Amino acid sequence: MINGTMMQYFHWYVPEGKLWKQVKNEAPRLAALGITSVWLPPAFKGMSGLESRGYDLYDLYDLGEFNQKETVATRYGTKEEYLDCLKALKEHNIQVYVDVVLNHMGGADEMERITVRKVDDENRNHFISDRFEIDAYTKFTFPGRKNKYSQFVWDHHCFTGVDYAADLKETAIFSIQNEYGSGWEEVISNEKGNFDYLMCTDIEYRNEAVREEIKRWGKWYLETTGFDGVRLDAVKHIAPEVMSEWLDYMRSLKPDLFAVGEYWAPGDLPLLHKFIDATGRRMALFDACLHHNLFQASQLGREYDLRKIFEDTLVAADPEMAVSVVDNHDTQPLQMLEAPVEPWFKPIAYSLTLLREQGYPCVFYPDLYGACYNDKGHDGNDCEVVLPVIEDLEKLLTARKNFAFGPQRDYFEQANCIGWVREGLEGKPGCAVLISTGDENQLYMEMGSQYAGKTFIDLLGHRNDEIQLNEKGGGNLSVNGGSVSVWVEKGRG
Repeated sequence: MINGTMMQYFHWYVPEGKLWKQVKNEAPRLAALGITSVWLPPAFKGMSGLESRGYDLYDLYDLGEFNQKETVATRYGTKEEYLDCLKALKEHNIQVYVDVVLNHMGGADEMERITVRKVDDENRNHFISDRFEIDAYTKFTFPGRKNKYSQFVWDHHCFTGVDYAADLKETAIFSIQNEYGSGWEEVISNEKGNFDYLMCTDIEYRNEAVREEIKRWGKWYLETTGFDGVRLDAVKHIAPEVMSEWLDYMRSLKPDLFAVGEYWAPGDLPLLHKFIDATGRRMALFDACLHHNLFQASQLGREYDLRKIFEDTLVAADPEMAVSVVDNHDTQPLQMLEAPVEPWFKPIAYSLTLLREQGYPCVFYPDLYGACYNDKGHDGNDCEVVLPVIEDLEKLLTARKNFAFGPQRDYFEQANCIGWVREGLEGKPGCAVLISTGDENQLYMEMGSQYAGKTFIDLLGHRNDEIQLNEKGGGNLSVNGGSVSVWVEKGRG
């Protein structure tokens, strides 16, 4: 897909009960802006009912259909509304990427008496107790669903660990001692010794019955919704061969299924490469390294050397496997991986993801719509957060749709001022992009002789100059301080 553009159509604090309806209504606008795929949040029932964002998975088969966890609808709406929004997206040729949570479950229906060993939170390979028994919520029977779609019962044989002993009223990490081993599954990261366990009841994929149930569910979900791709949550905490096996099965049903994994390792490009290799290049990854650089640049301003913005990033090293993100629901203010790119820098960040050849860019919901929410701050006090609409974003999306074509040539010559050109293709015009994190500046850049004598203007409207290019299609193009300009042929914008 030429100039495919993904949108994460949610954030952590989207209002309750409205999202599926909004997606349906906004589908025409998204298509007009050049959005070609939409990543939707987990659609299944979570343990927290209406409060759940879907990442605390309870029932994969409940898409807002059954009265479970004190609600029929999920936070985002009912199953009927969900299917309606998917239909609307497809009618506007927008692909649907569903968020899939396969690492853990929560909110079990029944307790079991199980044998465990307590582990050190900072070194999950270190047991700090002998074997002993606890009462734990590890049995999922889904009484509200009454075996519709699946009769599979999840019990302690289906999990590697749990975080609460009900009889002891103790929260800790307990390794379940079962027939599949006394320890954890092998994952890529050695963070915390072994980072298989993340939260709640951790799924045991050494149990073949579990792997087969996840395949059955995947087939049911695909047949029910017709999705085009998957965003795989928390793949850092799942054995790579498990993800590979599941994706191979899903692609036996849908060969062109797109997959992107959340392996959040900012500043650790070798670890991303290691996971990509371990999964046989079966899934792209979000470029956590690029996000780290964008965040740093937004914090440091003119102190940051823009020539290094793509240094040690996935999009530079392996662009076919990179989904470029400016922010997401985990990096937004007050969330787990909080590291929001500063608003002043976001037009620059989006130009670096949307207007270059490399990578598959992803737009974050609040940057298009804005957001305002309240939550507890890190000091425990109530905090209001306002995320502004990024005013240049629509024009930058238009620039990607209409002008970001052809070979790319970089002019990364100054620490505070960089640029590049896209030469265009037959019948598709190019553009020149100029960024400054310092003062007003200009660079001489050449678009190519096919633009000789053409007049160029700033599509974003930040500059009023009209620049006539020379016989080489070159010219001194300008940019305001702390800003970006996108230069295109006059009359084509």
